[in-house]
Amino acid sequence: MDQAVNTVTARIADRLSRMGLAGKKGLVVGVANEHSIAWGCAELAKLQGADVVASCLNEKAVRFVAPLTEPAGIPLKPCNVEQPGELQALVDFAVQKLGKLDFIVHSIAWAPLEDLHGRVVDSSSTGFARAMEVSCHSLAELAKLCAPHMADGGAIVTMTYLGADEAVPHYGLMGPVKAALESLVRYMALELGPQGIRVHAVSPGPIHTRAASGIAGFDELVAHSIAKAPLGRLVTLDEIAQLTTFLCSDAASGMTGQTIYVDAGCHAVA
Repeated sequence: MDQAVNTVTARIADRLSRMGLAGKKGLVVGVANEHSIAWGCAELAKLQGADVVASCLNEKAVRFVAPLTEPAGIPLKPCNVEQPGELQALVDFAVQKLGKLDFIVHSIAWAPLEDLHGRVVDSSSTGFARAMEVSCHSLAELAKLCAPHMADGGAIVTMTYLGADEAVPHYGLMGPVKAALESLVRYMALELGPQGIRVHAVSPGPIHTRAASGIAGFDELVAHSIAKAPLGRLVTLDEIAQLTTFLCSDAASGMTGQTIYVDAGCHAVA
């Protein structure tokens, strides 16, 4: 009887250990302020017992982000992915601090305002290329740099939006860019799967972040989303972080290559 009880207890302990990030080592890219999705993910991962390194855009952003990361014990390094060598320097910094990597959260997106606010057919080739480099290709480059340090496998999670699948008014240029990002996730899942690395895109509903403030008519988009959503509300930063940390945990070990919505059900309603 005692052996049976011990076996059951061990199985329960093993399952519970998979439901958080205790002991995991992670890099979260793209913290801007306390409202950013990246910060919500970094904070929750730390609370779940992970050791975390975070990045912000540049030295100017440090004064907004450091008051968040320093009290939480999260090392911070600026990283502008458009500047040669900065992404490599960030990964080197993270590995120096953490020793290895178990999960990556990629939460950066940008497009020139003149291209974002105009029609897609009027977008400049330069603006389109920069938006693609920052918002999409940076994920591929980040994965290439991090994969050698993920000897035990792990997870890479990026952020997308419904505008990748549907034409959303005012989302413009970012729609095609996010569509490319979601396709990239599937190809990365195929290529990195043999190494035990899982790749996902999380698709939150609209949320008041610094990036969202650049979208024209954002308040109208928010109102429409609330009216459309089966839950009748927006999602919270914590709800997005909970999904992301779940995907980074061993509890999601059988999943990869997916775009997963956390948008109060908006995506399911015509």
